[in-house]
This record gives sequence, structure tokens and C-alpha cells, in this order.
Amino acid sequence: MKQFTYTITDPVGVHARPAGLLVKAAKGLDSTVTVSKSDGKSAAATKLMALMGLGIKSGETVTITVEGGSEDANAAAVQQFFAENL
Repeated sequence: MKQFTYTITDPVGVHARPAGLLVKAAKGLDSTVTVSKSDGKSAAATKLMALMGLGIKSGETVTITVEGGSEDANAAAVQQFFAENL
């Protein structure tokens, strides 16, 4: 299991466009990717409505967990996605 934290810098937070791109990216990986907020809520990165339901705002820090498959490569890919899109 690999974990990292990321502070959302997008002024609108996690909204439909980047959430949809994240779902598409996560579905292409052979690992399970989970996004968790500090309040304990979490969602699979492959579930668009669950991600949107977290209501992640700009400035919030989330924890991303990558489990199974090629964890190192997939964690790096997800981390790069967050840096480029959120």
C-alpha cells in the first residue's frame, strides 16, 4: 500500500471535469485508488458520483491510497495527475 497527501490548488476544488479525468485515469490502473478527506470520508477514485459527493474544496488536503498491482508506478502516476490537474 502506498499513500500520499495532496492539497487541492484548483480554485473550484474537485469539480466535474477533473473528477471525470481522475476516474478515467484510475480505471486504467491495475491498483485500487482511494481518496480520503480529513473528516474520515473516502471514495474510490473510479466512482465519479462518490468523488463529487466528498465535496473537496480548494485548500483542502486529501490522502490518496494506492493498493495492489504496480503500486509504485501507479502511485507516481496518480501523484503526477493530481499535480497537473488539481
